[in-house]
Amino acid sequence: MTENSKDRDNEAREREDPAYEDQENDDQELSFLEHLVELRSRLLKACFAVLAVLIVLLPFSRKLYALLAAPLTSVLPEGSSMIAIDVASPFLTPFKLSLLLALLLSMPVVLYQMWAFVAPALYLKEKRLARPLLYSAVVLFYTGCAFAYYVVFPLVFGFFTRVAPEGVTVMTDISKYLDFVTTLFLAFGITFEVPIATIILVATGITTVEKLSKMRGYVLVGAFALGMMLTPPDVISQTLLAVPMWLLFEIGLLMSRILLPHRVKEES
Repeated sequence: MTENSKDRDNEAREREDPAYEDQENDDQELSFLEHLVELRSRLLKACFAVLAVLIVLLPFSRKLYALLAAPLTSVLPEGSSMIAIDVASPFLTPFKLSLLLALLLSMPVVLYQMWAFVAPALYLKEKRLARPLLYSAVVLFYTGCAFAYYVVFPLVFGFFTRVAPEGVTVMTDISKYLDFVTTLFLAFGITFEVPIATIILVATGITTVEKLSKMRGYVLVGAFALGMMLTPPDVISQTLLAVPMWLLFEIGLLMSRILLPHRVKEES
């Protein structure tokens, strides 16, 4: 009997040996526990980042709320102001805003911790594509929020105050205002992720650039439908959400052709 055949017999006996199976199970359990420990460490680091930013922002919570309310207060009729209906609103609303801002500003650290946990399981090609997409997603979300604040809010709040019926004094509750603008921030932030979603769909082979190009009409109709669902019931905000969504879809197609030329070649 050759040495190779002896080695194979020994391996077979080891696999049949219950002690060998127990050792293999122990290794798997140990690996699973190691992953849980690493996940716990990453989550704690992300929470600490959010907490650190929150501690920095809390002393400025009232000024931050005044800055957030500026697009509305600047167009309110003379003699009008914002109000607080609930007893605890003057304290809780600025605190809630500070917490939301802490989550938003610490998002790069949170996403990095997620990336550091997932990255070892990815192939090199996947890492090369995923890393720039992750960075781009953060930048695009911030861009969407900035677009909402500087472009959408002045137009929407100006429209709302102008169409108020005669004899009605516009006095918005600070808590309701925060909920309203948070919804708009999320709507525009997520909308600006359309190029990332388009690239991922093409990269994973779920669809192709050619098929998506033929769906432009459906995308435009869907953009206006989403605009109706995600924004207040006025034409201005719906249009301001739908048009950028369609333009970002076109940018996603263009970037898919540039970043994924092999997919385009497979189509032709």
